[in-house]
Order: sequence, then structure tokens, then C-alpha cells
Amino acid sequence: MSILQSVKDKLGKPYEDLEFLLEALKEVLIENGEEEMANQIPWINDVPEFDEQKFTLKHIQLYSIVFQLVNTVEVNGAVQNRRQKESEQLDSVKGLWANGFDKLKQQDIPQEEIVKRLSDIRVEPVLTAHPTEAKRGTVLEHHRDLYVSMVMKENSMYTENELKNIRQNIKFSLYRLWKTGEIFIEKPDIDSELRNVMHYMTNVFPEVIPVVDRRMLQAWEDKGYDLEPVLKQGAFPRIRFGNWVGGDRDGHPLVTADVTANALRTMRLNAFVVVRRSLIKLIKNISFALELDDAYDPMKMRVNQLVADLGDKGLDALLRNKGEAFRQFLNLMLTKLPLDTKRGHATRIVEFKGSYVYKTELVKDLKLLKEALLHYGAKTIAYYDVNDAIRIVSTFGFHLAALDIRQNSDFHDNAITQLMIAAGISGDEYINWDSKQRSEFLNKELESSRPFTHGNMEIGPNAKAVTEVFKVVEKHVSQYGVDGIGSFIVSMTRSVEDLLGVYLLARETGLTKKTDDGSICVIPVVPLLETIEDLQAGPDILRAFLSHPFTQRSLKYHKEQKREKYLVQQVMVGYSDSNKDGGILASQWNLYKAQSELQKVGEEFGVKIRFFHGKGGSISRGAGPTHYFVSALPHSTVSGDMRLTEQGETIEQKYANKINAAYNLELLAASTASKSITSQFTEKVGHPLADILDELARESKEVYSALLNEPGFIPYFRESTPIDAIENSKIGSRPSRRKGMNSLDDLRAIPWVFSWSQSRYNMTSWYGLGTTLLNFRERNPEGFAKIKEATKSDPFIRYVLTNVDTSLAATDVEIMKQYASLVTDKAIKEKFLGLFSSELDKTRQALDLLLEKGIEERRVQHYYSNYLRASMMKRLHFKQVALLKKWRDEKFAGDTEGAEKTLIHLLTT
Repeated sequence: MSILQSVKDKLGKPYEDLEFLLEALKEVLIENGEEEMANQIPWINDVPEFDEQKFTLKHIQLYSIVFQLVNTVEVNGAVQNRRQKESEQLDSVKGLWANGFDKLKQQDIPQEEIVKRLSDIRVEPVLTAHPTEAKRGTVLEHHRDLYVSMVMKENSMYTENELKNIRQNIKFSLYRLWKTGEIFIEKPDIDSELRNVMHYMTNVFPEVIPVVDRRMLQAWEDKGYDLEPVLKQGAFPRIRFGNWVGGDRDGHPLVTADVTANALRTMRLNAFVVVRRSLIKLIKNISFALELDDAYDPMKMRVNQLVADLGDKGLDALLRNKGEAFRQFLNLMLTKLPLDTKRGHATRIVEFKGSYVYKTELVKDLKLLKEALLHYGAKTIAYYDVNDAIRIVSTFGFHLAALDIRQNSDFHDNAITQLMIAAGISGDEYINWDSKQRSEFLNKELESSRPFTHGNMEIGPNAKAVTEVFKVVEKHVSQYGVDGIGSFIVSMTRSVEDLLGVYLLARETGLTKKTDDGSICVIPVVPLLETIEDLQAGPDILRAFLSHPFTQRSLKYHKEQKREKYLVQQVMVGYSDSNKDGGILASQWNLYKAQSELQKVGEEFGVKIRFFHGKGGSISRGAGPTHYFVSALPHSTVSGDMRLTEQGETIEQKYANKINAAYNLELLAASTASKSITSQFTEKVGHPLADILDELARESKEVYSALLNEPGFIPYFRESTPIDAIENSKIGSRPSRRKGMNSLDDLRAIPWVFSWSQSRYNMTSWYGLGTTLLNFRERNPEGFAKIKEATKSDPFIRYVLTNVDTSLAATDVEIMKQYASLVTDKAIKEKFLGLFSSELDKTRQALDLLLEKGIEERRVQHYYSNYLRASMMKRLHFKQVALLKKWRDEKFAGDTEGAEKTLIHLLTT
């Protein structure tokens, strides 16, 4: 029996679809004269034994497409499975609205209490440019087209001839993929990364938000609740978006002030494109006959005011659609947008007297339109069509997404030093001062509003870089308000002085201002706690920050400006560096404890802590199903608010097609709502196994750290993984190191994780756990039994161990050994390969003991999907090992031209 046949027998239709696609690919290759490659397609051909010399770039591209087809059919299969479940029982899919409302109903939480809290829920995915794959935008588009055709193929309404045409379109898409290159030959610039983000912000998210809202209403009604209060109050969770492309400058010298200014301009223009599209749709839908003289009086008054404000433009808008008062009102709103349009498309922002400046002005007009329609009697249109438009404007505003400005604390320290030197103060001393000296200096300086420098004074490069971008922010805020700016995020926050220093830099650029209470910072300052040590110190850092008068005044100002109900302090927690620092369990448990303690600090000061989760796409960087992730967070820490990064390949995986995008956005909103509302009606208690988890986290960190500190580890890491190729890759604009130093500490967590996953070790998501669990079982069998029991019900333990289980399934000893063959020192190779193999065996043994069933039984879908892929992945890895050796030899021999060609070949594998 073939591998594909055995997987089809176990998992069914998705893999029948895969066979269909592979046969279609084979046909189209033969039709275009490429029969030799057609016969190399795995799983439907008898593929010859692997020969590294004959395994060419074409084979690699073929395999890349085939693996993408596996992804396509699995996503489609998951969609069909969810539909089937929901058709039988709407609340059967975990994490979605119906499932969440069912849980709240089971807890006897009254309908009115849920309604009251729904509009307080806020979710904010933040798109970043941390790439872990090299797919071009064009390739992504071809994959989207293919997916749409596959969905059409499922539709029973099509005739036999129409299905033949759909199959032909699928073949066209497959051939386009075959003839399109898969990687960036040149390193992508920030503009191309920004364009990629703009695609999701303008073409995907605006389309799926109404879908998520409709599903919420459907789920609400399914639970027997009354729709009227939700529709009347517009009680939908707030969905916002953030962006790091063009603002994240931590170790990224290419993100200049001009880049940030361009990002803000681009987002503002695209926000108006989204808003304009929404208004045009509304104009088409509200084709009601109504003379303006007969319209709702407040609307009539507003129409007259807009005509007066807009002059001739207003008269032209009013004359369109005479006898259709609602359309006339909307025409005026459309005219009031500060846009220049050519051939029906918005091309540039043109602000003029009478144009909208702030989104609140447009939202107010739309709410008036809603009132007028209710007065007219068109309740359905008011509650649905107009609500959709209000929703789009409220979500995207005139800024599209909030741009965060992130920089490293060391960079800020150097900037302050250089400003002090320019001002004739002993700046050289600042960099060496202890915490007390810095605190005294900063406190004294913050009492004054005078800057260090003025005019065209010469300042150092760090100071110049920081102040220039802060000036861009100040200009934007002074023109358009704070909506387009997220916060100033301080990565590697080690002390409260790292945060207070940003206030000083803000003062330098006009981003502080006097209020009746004293000086404040216009933009929120946010700590980013990344390492385990910083997470442990986080509560003390936050306590010192929140107790500072400058912070207290600033939080009060932000609350008033953003019309928040509470004082809010955002705190970002990092998943990647804490994992790189101490391994999977130590990272996850210290993140859990830190969030719980930070939330308590917020309570002390009457401040709501808005956690910003710096998650990534891999297990060791915080990945995993969204609803499991949210459920595993400590009690009270979600607090109606979920901000998290969407990094690298997760953006494409979650949001490339709109069906999946709606599902993932719903998961985020519904899980956040369910967790938050439940927390408000249940008692807050600590984790019942906290003492055991403390012990396990501490010991696993010791085992993990011992590996990193073992003599010879760095040479083994650099030779047995493709880290050097990743550092030379074309997959992103960001350098792989923060400061350019050749050290493990300076290496970013993303290439660290990526290099281990590329060589199929995946050690960052399991190393240290096996030894720890087996030792614990031996000395404390009762405690081990408690952990085993908790795997069935405890959200945190289940989440962590499920993720480890997923990672173990993708770890391959045979491939590990192939990469280890690249290590030149035999003793180092044998020592570390032995350590990895031993720990892997122990981890698998420990999970089998805890989860009782073997992975083939407990994770059927995951096991057989990996089983299918692994049968062909080995070929790619063996080729990559051969190319890696060749590239390194060419570099050593000084063959620059040969090494460059080999690197391009290597980066496709």
C-alpha cells in the first residue's frame, strides 16, 4: 500500500483532494512538455531512490509546491470539518462564538451582563515583518487563487461541464506556481514588507470583520438570547490592528525616520481607501426614495451644514441622487473625505477646508444616518448595513493600524549620552552610572521642560536616529491625533530608568506637554520584558514606573484622550527570548507567573494592565491554537484585552484566504470575550500546582542551560544547523543580530529557533523537559501523578504539553544525524548528538507516560500528516546538507562567485 493511500484510509477526503491536485499537476506538466518532472511528483509515482547529484533546483521547487498543496487541502479539510460540526450543533467548535456563549450560559451569567461587557472586549493583532519563510507575494496570490478554485469544486451546484472548467482553472493555477520563482533573489526592502501588510489590512480584514460580527449574532440568537440589545447598543468587541513594519527599529538600521514617515502616510491613504469602499457600498445599498424635505430633522440640518462647509463640492454631491435623501447624505460624507480620486480610485490624500480630519467626525455622521433610518422605519438596514460601515470606520479609522515604535534600551542609553554631551553635560558618565544615579538624574531632568539641544546642533548617531523618528511622530500627532501611533516600546527593559529615559527623549522632540497637573508624555511608553530574568524583575520595574508622578499624569492624559473607562498601562511580554534563555517550560511558566504578578501590581495602582504578547509562529516562540493559548493565560490577566503579534509565516497561514481569516479572527475575539467575562464572575486563585511547576521550570532551565554552556556547544550549533546560511538569507530586511556581534547573546531568537527547526532538532521546544519529568517521577511519584491528572483539565499544563507533543512529532533523528555530519570535530559531534538523542528519548518517554496513549493514537491527524510529509522531507534535508557543506567549502576556499550561486540554491531547500 502506498503512503498516500494509507493516509487516505486514515484521514479521508483532504488527502483524496491532494491526490486530485497532484494528478492535475502531473497532467499540466505533461501537457507543457515536462514529462520527466511530472513523473517525479511524489506519492502518485514510483519515485526513484534519492540521488543527491540528480536532485536539482527543479526537484526542490516541485517538492515546495507539493508541500504547499498539502497545506491547502488540510486547511480546506479543517474548514469543511468545522462546517459539518456546526451544521449538526453550532456550539460544537471550540473557541468560536457559539461555544463561548454556551460556556457563559452554563455559568448562569445573565444576558444583560454579557451585553454590557461585550463592547469592552478589545482584540488587536499586530502584524510584524519577522520572516521565517521566503515566499513571494506573487506566489501567495497564486495559492489563494488555487484555494478558491478548490472551494468552488466542493459546490454541488456546478454542472459536470462547469466542474471540468474549474479543474482546468486549477491546472492553470498549478502551472503558474510551477513557472513562478519561490524565493527572493534580492533581499526584500521594507517597502515590499509594508505592501504585504497593506494587503491584509485593506483586502482581507475589512472583508472578514462583518463575517465575524454576523457569526456572533447568529451564535447569540442560537443560545436563545435577544438580539435587540446587541444591535441597539452596537455591543460588538472592538477589533483594532497594529503594525510594526516601518516602526520596529530594534537592531534594524534600515528603519529610518523617512521610512517611518512613509509608513504613516501609506497607512493613512489606505485607511481612506477602506473607508471610501465602505461608504460606496452603503450608498449602493440605501436606494430608498425619500425627499430631503421629508427626512429626519437632525439629518436634514446636518446635510445643510455639510453643503455649506463643502461649497461647490457639497452642492455637486447634493444634486446626485435627488429624491434619495440617505444617499445624498452619504454622498456628502464621501465628498468630505480628503482624497483625490482618478478613474474611481483613491490615489493620494488631499486635505482641504471642510474635509474630515478625525474618524470621530465620520462616525458621528454615520450614527446620525443610523438614527434617521430608524426614524424612517428601516431598522434592518440601520442595524446591519450602517452598523457595518460604523464598524469599519471605528476599526480602521483614518490610520488603518497603530504603528508601534520599538527600540532597544541600550540604544536609548547611548542616545541620552550623546544628547548630554551635545548640551555640555557629562554624558560619558551616564552610560556607567548605577540605577540610583540614573534615577536621580532623570527625576531632576523630568521636572524641567527644556530640551538638551536646539536648532541644528550636532548630535551623535543614536541621538540623531531617535530624535528624528520622534519628530516624525510629533508631526503626525499634531496633525491627526494619536490614533495612528501605538506606543514607544522599549525592548530589553531591565530597569525603570529604561522607561523614564524615553520620557526624556520625548521631551527633546515636543512629545511632552504641560497639563494642569504637570508634564506628561503624549505617547504611551511600554516595557518589553523578554528574558526570564527580566520577567522575574518585571513586577518591581512596573511598580516603580506606575508610582512615578510623570507616568501617573501621562496615564490620566491617555485615558482622557482615548476616552477609555480605565487607566491603562500596556506591558509587552516576549516569548522568543525567554525561551532562548531557559527552554520551553521555564519560559512558559515564568511568563505565566510574571503576568499574574504584573496584573496584581496594576490593581495596586488602579491601573488596567493591557498585556501585549510577543508571540511567534513556532512552538518555542508561543505558537499554538489561539483558543488554547487564551484559555491557558492566568486568571484576570486578559481583562477584556488581547494584543498579540502575528509574525512571519503565521500571517499567511492564518489570513491568506478569507474563510480561514474569519475563523482565526473569530477565535481571537470569541476566546478573549469568553475568558474575560468568565474571569469577572469567578474567583481568582493561583495555579493549584504552582509549587510543582516552580520546581520543574527551575530544573528544566538548569538542564537546558547546561547544554548551552557545555564546552563545544557554539561550534556544534554553528556547524550542525544552517544558521550561517540563514544569516545570509534573502528572507527579510532585518539583520539576524541586534548589534552585529558574533555571540549567542546577540543572536536574535528568531534565527536561533529557525536554524534548529530547519535541521529538524526543534530542541528549543523540548530540550530539558524529558530529564526533568523523569527525575521528578522518580523522586516524587505523587507529584508526577498530579501532573498526569492535570493534563486532562488544566488549561496551562495541557497547552504547554500539547505544544511540546506537536514539536516532538516534527523532530527527526535521522535528519539530525545528517546535519551533525557537518561538524568537523568528531568528539564534539558525538558528544552533542548523544546529548540531543538521549534527551529526545527521555522527552518522548515522559510524554507517553503523562498522556498514556502513543502519539499515533492521541494525535491522529497530526501524526499521519507528519508521516506523509516526512517521507519526502528527507530528500530536501539531505540535499540541504550537501549544499551547506559545498557552500561552506567554497567560502573557505575564497570562491565568492561559486558560494553566491550555491547560497541561492541552498535557500530554496
